Amino acid sequence: MRITEKVVAASVFAMLAGCSLFGSKDTKNQPAPLVELKNPSLTPKVVWKYSAGKAGNAVFTPATAGDSVYVADAGGALVRLNAATGKEIWRAKTGIDLTAGVGTDGEVVVVGGVKGQVLAYDINGKQLWKAQATSEVLSSPEAGGGVVIVRSVDNMITAYDAKTGDKKWNVARTTPALTLRNAPGMVINGPNAYIAQPGGKLLALALAGGLNRFEVVVGEPRGATELERVTDIAGTPVIFEKDVCAVSYQGRVACFDATTGAPHWSKATSSDKGVAVDQRFVFVSDENGAVAAYSRENGANAWKNDKLSYRVLSTPVSYGRAVAVGDYQGYIHFLSREDGAFIGRVATDGSPIQADPIIAGTNLIFQTQSGTVTALAVE
Repeated sequence: MRITEKVVAASVFAMLAGCSLFGSKDTKNQPAPLVELKNPSLTPKVVWKYSAGKAGNAVFTPATAGDSVYVADAGGALVRLNAATGKEIWRAKTGIDLTAGVGTDGEVVVVGGVKGQVLAYDINGKQLWKAQATSEVLSSPEAGGGVVIVRSVDNMITAYDAKTGDKKWNVARTTPALTLRNAPGMVINGPNAYIAQPGGKLLALALAGGLNRFEVVVGEPRGATELERVTDIAGTPVIFEKDVCAVSYQGRVACFDATTGAPHWSKATSSDKGVAVDQRFVFVSDENGAVAAYSRENGANAWKNDKLSYRVLSTPVSYGRAVAVGDYQGYIHFLSREDGAFIGRVATDGSPIQADPIIAGTNLIFQTQSGTVTALAVE
C-alpha cells in the first residue's frame, strides 16, 4: 500500500508498516505460513485459464456482462472472453498504457490510461469514442444508465454520454494532503452512482446531472499527523438489496440505506481493500491479514480468521458456502462462510492477487498481477 501526497501527485509515497506488497521486513510482521489442509471439504476446480499481460503498478479487475468476461492489462490490451470457456472472442490494442479497467454495462466497455485517456468500445471491440480526463485514471470507469462515470486521481468525477463520449457533467471534490495511492471504486445502481472518496467519505450522485444525493462518513480522520489521519475508502462500495456498504483504512466498515444514506451500523476496522456482501454477512480482509464476517443486519461480529496475517489479502468474495480471498503469493483461500474455518485452497501463478474477484455465472474469477486470469468452480 502506498500513500500519495496531493501536491506532488504520484511521485512521493510512504510505505505503511506491515502493508508492503511482499510483507514487512519487520520480523514481527512476517507473512504467516500456509496452514496445512489435511482434509479440505471443498475442492476448487480450474475451469479455464487465460494469460493477459502484466498489470505493472496498476490493478486491473475483470468485468462481466452477460456471457462474457472483459480483462485488460498495462500494455494496452483489452480482451473479451467467453465466461464459460475462457475462449478469446476478440482482442483490441488500445495503443496506450492502461492504468484502469474494466468497466462495462454490457453495451459499452471502458478503460482508462496513465495520461487520463478514457477509451470506450462496443461489445464487438470497435472503438466508440475517446475522452480526456483531468489527470491519471486509477479507478475502473463505471458504465450504466446511459453514462460512463470516471474518477481521476485529482478527485474529479466526470460523466460522459455512453454512446458519444460527450461530457454531461463533472463534480470536483477536494482531497486530503495525504491519500492512499489506490483505486477507490464506484458502482452504479438505479439512478445513482456511489463513489468511494479519500478522507473516508462515501458519495452518492444522481446520474442525471450529478446532483448530490447524500454524503456519509465511513471513516473519521483521527490522529496528530497527516499519516495517522489517512482514512480513505478502499475498494468498491457494494449495493445489496437496500444497503450500501463500504470500508475505510484506519476507519470503519459500515452499511447505510442506499436511498437516503441513513446509517444502519458501523464497526471499527482498517482495510485498504473492499468489502463483500451477501444475504447474511459483510466480509472484510483487514490490513493485518485477518478475514472477518459481520452480520449484515446489525454489524455483530460473526467470526474472524487471523491465520493469514500479513499475506496482503485481496477483497474477499462470497461464493456458495465459502468466502474466497487471494494473497500476495497468488494463493486463493476458501473459508467457511459460516465460521471462517479453512476448507480449501488453490494456487495460481505465484504473483500477487490485488484485483477484486468476480463471479461470472457459476465461475469464480481472479486476475493476478502477472496477468493470469483463472476461472474456478466447486463441484
